[in-house]
Amino acid sequence: MVHIERADLNLLGPLSALLAERHVSRAAELAGMSQPAMSRALRRLRDAFGDELLVRTPSGYQLTPRAARIQRQLGSVVPQLETLFAPETFDPANASERFRIAGTDYASIFVPALFQRLFRGSPRSTLHFGRWYDGVFEDIDHGLVDLLFYATRKAAPGLRSEHLFDDEFVCVMARDHPLADRQQLTLDDYLDSTHVIVATVGGRQTAIDDLLEQRRTPRRAGLTVPYHSVAPLALPGTRLIATLPRRIAAEHASDPALRTSPAPQEIPPLRYHMTWHPRLDDDPAQRWLRDTVREVLAGPAA
Repeated sequence: MVHIERADLNLLGPLSALLAERHVSRAAELAGMSQPAMSRALRRLRDAFGDELLVRTPSGYQLTPRAARIQRQLGSVVPQLETLFAPETFDPANASERFRIAGTDYASIFVPALFQRLFRGSPRSTLHFGRWYDGVFEDIDHGLVDLLFYATRKAAPGLRSEHLFDDEFVCVMARDHPLADRQQLTLDDYLDSTHVIVATVGGRQTAIDDLLEQRRTPRRAGLTVPYHSVAPLALPGTRLIATLPRRIAAEHASDPALRTSPAPQEIPPLRYHMTWHPRLDDDPAQRWLRDTVREVLAGPAA
């Protein structure tokens, strides 16, 4: 890097023009410079290369042997530099990108449509969708996960977070549950009950349990399951209550063994986000991925 650090890359344009035209005035016109500015550039180039580069002869300026070698090298160097410094583009139709996404199983309400859209737009790319796990934020920081879907009321420190949508919580229970006929559960009813906990983070359903613990009114867990989709299956024949986002609960609305009612009004809606590392802000492929997520969620089925 010793020689590169001494070089002024702004002289590459004048150098290419001078070697091509072998004439200061014509080179100035080609490079869009004044003739005096091109003359100054020639002097600087001669100093930089320690060579005259252009030598006047009876038939006009001629290249020195060093200048002739430089001209041959510039034929490959300049296009490579132009590619290096040109704005990066992303053509999804021809790209072979590898996208790495993680999320809770709640993302199942929209990721099938996302998968279809991604593979229609970029059929040569590959996608790995992994479950939520403790340590996923560290893996985003280490570049092992590109995009994360999860519910939160506050952003993870040092990461970008974009709110995607909200979803109300509802309480799902067996049809013969003592509270099954209530239009809406009160918080006292709710806290007196036994619950199915969907352990999204650290063994807790954080969107609900964080709030209740702040109020110093934690709920009583009778069963802990890893996925939202499992919770309704455990309810028939029990006195358990599962608190689920409405979009998940809607998948079981036709089940005659279950009843659904709004959660206590003290429990706020679930806020769903996508999160990524700031270093991916300007990456064209990652911008396309995030834009595709937004397009899917803006569609009629979102």
